Amino acid sequence: MKSVNTVLALACGLGLAVAAQASPQHSHESHAAPAATSAAVAPAQRWTPDAPLSDGMRRAHAAVDALRHYEMGHMSAPMAVDRATEVEDAVTYMFANCKLSAEPDAALHGILVPLMSAAQTLKADPKKVSVVADMRAAIAHYPQYFNDPGWDQPAPATHEMHDEP
Repeated sequence: MKSVNTVLALACGLGLAVAAQASPQHSHESHAAPAATSAAVAPAQRWTPDAPLSDGMRRAHAAVDALRHYEMGHMSAPMAVDRATEVEDAVTYMFANCKLSAEPDAALHGILVPLMSAAQTLKADPKKVSVVADMRAAIAHYPQYFNDPGWDQPAPATHEMHDEP
């Protein structure tokens, strides 16, 4: 069921982009998701995130940060897939719960769609470790667009077992 929700959330985000590009006069034209390689122009003043966005981005950020261990070979593939699932869950939560106006919503889609895509790629093929860098790059755009107090604060230090028991 979770994978169905994930696919639906990603499809909705991509569908909005296609619809907006197909009819620019449509009232939801600002939902167009920028391509993963080209971020939208940062606003003159960063937007304030709502609580679900702030919470979801912190959860996604923590999961991507934990994947550094996988990149270094210190985490098993099943644990990496678990972290990718956490990223997917956080993105699905944001798509379902964030209530933003059109312009910040469009910028957010430009972050979340590539983030979700990279997480799904890692889950489908854990050998594609390079997609962790893609996830990190997507998340790096967040503070350029959103003024999220405390975002720059380091996450609490925790130590997990990196290999299967």
